[in-house]
This record gives sequence, structure tokens and C-alpha cells, in this order.
Amino acid sequence: MEHAEIKIAGFGGQGVIMAGIIIGKAASIFNEYHATMIQSFGPEARGSACSAQVIIDKTPIAYPYVQHSSILVALNQEAYKLFAPSLSKDGVLIYEQDMVKIDPSVTNGVQLFGVSATRIAEDLGRVIVQNVVMVGFFAAVTGLLSYDDVASAVKDSIPAGTEGLNLEALRRGFDAGIELLESKKTAAVAK
Repeated sequence: MEHAEIKIAGFGGQGVIMAGIIIGKAASIFNEYHATMIQSFGPEARGSACSAQVIIDKTPIAYPYVQHSSILVALNQEAYKLFAPSLSKDGVLIYEQDMVKIDPSVTNGVQLFGVSATRIAEDLGRVIVQNVVMVGFFAAVTGLLSYDDVASAVKDSIPAGTEGLNLEALRRGFDAGIELLESKKTAAVAK
């Protein structure tokens, strides 16, 4: 993919902005893309609507705002309702499957990839890393960024002392994405 317009959305406190930062760094610092990021959040510290718009491209980016998302990462139902209608008809929807109920009429023709990121993070003992789980899943299902580039961006972005937990969260999300892709291939072959 030469160009991607990515929206990541959820509630404040879910790590939406950090997820955008990690994807942007993985693309621009640890790979050869250009990247921009715009963030938006409500006045409350936690619980309000929050989104990050990340554009990555092989050429310089003239306009930093996402106009038509090619990829939407929805961490909750409200984010899905707000941003799914503006997703490209051939886009990719990555969603927290325990928090988002998909409306087929809104996502007709869109590739769907759901993951229980919160549950995976809870299994790791810290729900706060659900965003890193989601970033790993994003990397696997889109194929846009390599695992190593994203792992480097995670290490460069997170607080010192949390590297082990965050890299395990990334690995679990990435593995969940690879597993889902393989199951979709198997299902397609069986048809």
C-alpha cells in the first residue's frame, strides 16, 4: 500500500492517541513512509470521544486531515457509529469485537477484522495495554507495517520499565491477526 488514511477512535483513556503515535513512528521513523497525525479529544481527561487521524504515504503529504478513511480502527460502538459511514467502500475495519456491533448495511464491501483486544490485555494483567494489542493486530491484518518496525516504535514511545508488558501485548495482538488471516484463508479455500 503506497498511501493509507487511518482513523483510530474510541474513548479517552483507551490509548487512542498513543496508538496513532506508534503507527506514525513505525511508518516514518522506522520505515520509509512520510506520516502525519492529527488528534482530537473531548475536554474530559477520560471517557470522552477521542480520535487520531494518521496518514502514511510513500510521497510527501500535503494535507494532514483524513478525508476518506481507508482503515478505521474502532475501539467502541460510538466510534464505529461516527466514523464507519466515512470509511472507503473497499476499506478495512478493525474493531474491538467485544465492544462493537457491526451493522452490515454500513460496512457493505468493507473488509472486517475483529479482535478481543481488551480481553487479551486483561489476560496480560493490565487492560491499559489494549491499544498496543490493537496496534499489533493492525500491523498483522493490514500488512502495512512490519512487526519489527512497530516493535521499535513501541519501545520508543512507551514509559521506561513497561517494555516487556507492551511488547508482549504487541506480540499477542499480532499473533491474533495472523491467526485470523489464516482462518479466513482456510474458510475461503473450503468454499
